[in-house]
Amino acid sequence: MSSQIRRLSTEDANFAEQFRALLAYEEQRDPHVEGAVADIIHAVRKRGDEALLEFTEKFDRVKADSAAELEIGQAELKQAFDTLDPAQREALKVAAQRVRAFHERQVAESWEFTEADGTRLGQRVTPLDRAGLYVPGGKAAYPSSVLMNAVPAKVAGVKEVVMVVPTPSGVKNQMVLAAAHLAGVDRVFTIGGAQAVAALAYGTQTVPRVDKIVGPGNAYVAEAKRRVFGAVGIDMIAGPSEILVICDGSTNADWIAMDLFSQAEHDEMAQSILLSPSKEFLDNVQASIKRLMDTMPRATVIATSLKNRGALIQVRDMDEACELSNQIAPEHLELSVQDPDAWVGRLRHAGAIFMRPYCSESLGDYCAGPNHVLPTAGTARFSSPLGVYDFQKRSSIIFASREGASTLGEVAAELAYGEGLPAHARSAEYRVGPKFRKAD
Repeated sequence: MSSQIRRLSTEDANFAEQFRALLAYEEQRDPHVEGAVADIIHAVRKRGDEALLEFTEKFDRVKADSAAELEIGQAELKQAFDTLDPAQREALKVAAQRVRAFHERQVAESWEFTEADGTRLGQRVTPLDRAGLYVPGGKAAYPSSVLMNAVPAKVAGVKEVVMVVPTPSGVKNQMVLAAAHLAGVDRVFTIGGAQAVAALAYGTQTVPRVDKIVGPGNAYVAEAKRRVFGAVGIDMIAGPSEILVICDGSTNADWIAMDLFSQAEHDEMAQSILLSPSKEFLDNVQASIKRLMDTMPRATVIATSLKNRGALIQVRDMDEACELSNQIAPEHLELSVQDPDAWVGRLRHAGAIFMRPYCSESLGDYCAGPNHVLPTAGTARFSSPLGVYDFQKRSSIIFASREGASTLGEVAAELAYGEGLPAHARSAEYRVGPKFRKAD
């Protein structure tokens, strides 16, 4: 198996151009996918359960007489958990406990303060009523995604979490069902694709409408989430997975090669980049990549990913590595150095930062505790990991005393007249003391 990966150096005359080309990623919007998704959403909105049953039979080869047959009850979820392989069950429990413990620290509290005149201002924090969780169920199953999406919702206080997961040919993944039980998912439907997103966004006779949809999916799911945004909230439109490793040369080269593989194996468009000031270390990692490639079951995917979008880049020093990292704003950033605290303060943009050689990105994917739903394609410049805050909303509280309404009303009226909105001004002036009232 070919193990080609480009080598770059910041001292190359055309490095800036090569670097831009490496990072360039434009999401391909397939007109066929867009048209198909638009038709599916329209059908589900118009015909509800009837359309869901048709699409589930067509795409997942599951025939049901009613949408109610597509729901998995709590007893079946518990049975899946109880009968799971003990080692897998214990691993799920540990992961769920750690994810819950981390996210409990994110819970925002309501607050307010009172001014001297009795005016009270504040913010009221409340959870969403209902959240929808999409879990892929085609090429692979992701019980870890169930935990990462459902646990923060429950910690936030969401009253009802509704999960959808496709079961091609009726095959149910027991670890996914067990994770749903462990995370406290309230309802589970064996539906997938754009039709599941549409059902969550608009509701059917059986599937309840939710307030926000989270979770990964294929191109059809991503397009459906894009189209229903506004009718419901969504977490993000995620791009291909990516990892950036900054290494001072002290880490075992095989470890770093495998870390690069860990993202490349997701799909051919995933991106894996290594930055190091040591040419010798980059040579060693390249040799490790070549030697280890044929040991990987997904070697074809990994090789394609590394060839198309991977790179080993020699930098002048660690300062330059940090500068390049901030330009990339990676989803996953491994700071594989002996003294990460000396450099982490210089890293402004990253979805998650994994510090020291012992901390592989895969720990974050499964059980470290922080969420593995992270911003991609440079959006870490302005976005954050999924968290409890995504399932809470904030309402401003404004309690005006009589004295406060008079004082503020004068200011509001002056500004409203300046904007040419006299009704706004009069509304404020009605509450103002007589000496300020212009309209009377």
